[in-house]
Amino acid sequence: MSDLPNLTPGAFRPVDPSALFPATRSSHKPRILLLYGSLRERSFSRFAAEEAARLLQAFGAEPRLFDPHGLPLVDEAPADHPKVAELRDLVGWCEGMVWSSPERHGAMSGVMKTQIDWIPLSLGGVRPTQGKTLAVMQVCGGSQSFNTVNQLRILGRWMRLLTIPNQSSVAKAWDEFDEAGRMKPSSYYDRIVDVMEELVRFTLLTRDIRDLLVDRYSERVESHEALSRRVNQVKAV
Repeated sequence: MSDLPNLTPGAFRPVDPSALFPATRSSHKPRILLLYGSLRERSFSRFAAEEAARLLQAFGAEPRLFDPHGLPLVDEAPADHPKVAELRDLVGWCEGMVWSSPERHGAMSGVMKTQIDWIPLSLGGVRPTQGKTLAVMQVCGGSQSFNTVNQLRILGRWMRLLTIPNQSSVAKAWDEFDEAGRMKPSSYYDRIVDVMEELVRFTLLTRDIRDLLVDRYSERVESHEALSRRVNQVKAV
């Protein structure tokens, strides 16, 4: 430590490899929340999310979809609004998420962004998204694009989610689903299978150590300094 004078000794911790491999691991099904970004009756982002949910179940996970109908705009209603409370409860419940949005004007939809904006970075001293896994998907009205999944990745990083490497972008989505809303066989469908398989694997690997994975030196420094001030404070006389 003598050659690292800028470090705060009480906050610096060597990495312990054994902590990354706990002796006991959770045995329940991985809990995955799926959000989609359109309110249309024939919502292709919802169809894609529903296909993803079926696949997640087949891979041994427990998926739940949030219906964004009735969710108010941010700051339009208080945080105890029933739909906001439902969304936040699901975010607290889940161990991973899937975000599926249409691309509109080269970006994610307002419906998708509103859902993400209602998820707080911190809630009652708990960061509800920190260290949880995320898979991102988009559906396109025309040729394949990656604008929306790229945006979703930025938001995932901001929310401290562990966004998996794979992703899905479905081109000409109107031609990839049948009248019942089921996805037709294609390379796009195969990619969604890949993404859900990877998401379940990453969730199983990380869910028991997610707090450790995002434990940060800089935040420990702040906590250490706050503790020092409290312990060393001098009473006024």
